[in-house]
Amino acid sequence: MDVGKIEESEIPVGIAVAWGLRDRPGKGPKPALSLPRIVQAGLDVARADGLAAVSMARVAKEVGVSTMALYRYVAAKDVLLELMQDAAYGPPPEATADQDWRAGLTEWSWAILHAIRRHPWVLQIPVSGAPLLPNQITWLERGLTCLSGTGLAESEKLSVVMLLSGYVRQWAGLSIAVGAAGPDQAARYAKTLARVIDPVRFPAVSAAMAAGAVNDEWDDGDTEFVFGLDRVLDGIAALTHARS
Repeated sequence: MDVGKIEESEIPVGIAVAWGLRDRPGKGPKPALSLPRIVQAGLDVARADGLAAVSMARVAKEVGVSTMALYRYVAAKDVLLELMQDAAYGPPPEATADQDWRAGLTEWSWAILHAIRRHPWVLQIPVSGAPLLPNQITWLERGLTCLSGTGLAESEKLSVVMLLSGYVRQWAGLSIAVGAAGPDQAARYAKTLARVIDPVRFPAVSAAMAAGAVNDEWDDGDTEFVFGLDRVLDGIAALTHARS
């Protein structure tokens, strides 16, 4: 299919509205709302009461219109959630001058992690497809730009960005869940594991425990995040060296 020949009418309504290709979906009286106001109301509800509290009726109430009136702007709740997620991430940080690819992707990865920590509910929204919304594409552009001059093929650059974003998303979910369990969770885990582990059956785990690798303290997760991120970037560095 020739992407350049796609008609505007073929673009999903939510995507078209987000990109400014349409003012709003559907017909009706002169609009008293705007899409940004609706999305912001959804963000406020999610921040206050969690993603489960976000519904078309609740958001309509927040902006002072009927639920049916809201549908003239947002075709469905799924569309609203996608727009909220895009707004929650916001735009990526501007590139730092004279930054090499590794420093750029490190900054990019940390920025994603911080965005998720500000709005942890975004992880509850399933990934439904490739990025299409404005902020999503801006993040993609920023990540790909970091890899300029590496010698990687364009397909490899895309794969690198997907690899990193997947790692950050996975770690963000784990660290948020552990943090929500409370500061005593690590201590309970270490004590429980010590009681059930048989050194003969699990010699490697026992060795890790004996060395203090499994202990009763949990930091904010950043130490482990840095370790994993550096290993991912080491692999990317090896690939760039091979290509050059």
